[in-house]
Amino acid sequence: MKTNIFRTILISCFTLTIVFSFKTNLYAEKPKNLPDVSAQHIHLRGSYQNSKQKFEMDKTGHVAFLGGSITEMNGYRPMVCQFLEKTFPETKFQFTNAGISSTCSNTGAFRTKRDVLSEGPVDLFFVEFAVNDDQDAGHTATTAVRGMEGVIAQIRRHNPYADIVMVHFVNPSMLKTIQQKKKPLSSSSHERVAKHYHIATIDLASEVARLIDDNQLTWKQFGGTHPAPFGNAICATMIEKLLTQAWQEKGQRAKHTSPKAPLDQFSFRDGRLIDIKNAKPQSGWTIEVPKWDSIPGSKRSRFTSIPMLTATEPGAEIELSFEGTALGVYVVAGPDAGILEVSIDDSPFQPFDLYHHYSKGLHYPRSVVFDSQLKPGKHRAKIRLSEKSSSKGHAARIMSFVGN
Repeated sequence: MKTNIFRTILISCFTLTIVFSFKTNLYAEKPKNLPDVSAQHIHLRGSYQNSKQKFEMDKTGHVAFLGGSITEMNGYRPMVCQFLEKTFPETKFQFTNAGISSTCSNTGAFRTKRDVLSEGPVDLFFVEFAVNDDQDAGHTATTAVRGMEGVIAQIRRHNPYADIVMVHFVNPSMLKTIQQKKKPLSSSSHERVAKHYHIATIDLASEVARLIDDNQLTWKQFGGTHPAPFGNAICATMIEKLLTQAWQEKGQRAKHTSPKAPLDQFSFRDGRLIDIKNAKPQSGWTIEVPKWDSIPGSKRSRFTSIPMLTATEPGAEIELSFEGTALGVYVVAGPDAGILEVSIDDSPFQPFDLYHHYSKGLHYPRSVVFDSQLKPGKHRAKIRLSEKSSSKGHAARIMSFVGN
């Protein structure tokens, strides 16, 4: 009897291992019969000898990917990982997947230290936020620059030898804009950051538009906003072309030069997460794991075990002392998301609605920035739940404060 039970456990564990391995390697093999990818929208800037020589000479390398769901999913990322392993078969790679669905470049800048830099200096870094800055956050050009520049500046400050590749993915509205011979706001803003820091970009969005206009590709083949293996393979092919060309050039390891001045003085170059325990609840707030089973709306498992600074009744108030030029919150906002009223340094209270257009049925992760142009130094904020609401409730569930 005991032997049969033990055998069953072994079989179950083996089955789980196979499933896990299959999921992590999904899409790793590129589909065949891809369209001819041109070099027209592959923009090589600067040297990429640092990563090449690190991989070849040290036989080790840290490669990190930061972005939204397109990065988190098994799409272009594992294809690029497989390309690197084939190109440098003797190198032991550390791959960091720092993709979180729905998050924008602002959230990316706030979590870069926690999700990327905490894993060690990055040798080769890929970042994508064009789609999320467009359809999720609806950023202005200014906020898109502040987020993306914050990410890039932090990576380079942590390791001046880090090679960086920025990728612009595409959604239907961005595709339509390109086909009208215009530039999408999010990707063009990110492109400004790339040029300022002299880093390469993969303008997948424009290449997809070109292939569709040339009748070499359909949007259905590409797979939509979250590309199918076929669409992800087009992106991976463009990255392979970029790196292959860059690595053919001669040169030595050298620190990348930094711009004399930032593109935006208020960009989130010192973006960080601020522990919710730093806040001082005055009334109505608790730190707890929300009782999700009794809360309407879909939940994503990565957030359901996190203790959050929570309040559900209007008038609940907290205070927070902080230092820097920006303050906001990183929240999950669902069907009952409320409105926060915020006063910084005794200024008049201003409302900030946590409810998002994707919050109707989902507890949606998002960063809400209260102010990003404060004077450097110490500040004090008062935050309270408003009696007003644009949702079915007044809830605030804060995972972290964000600052710069």
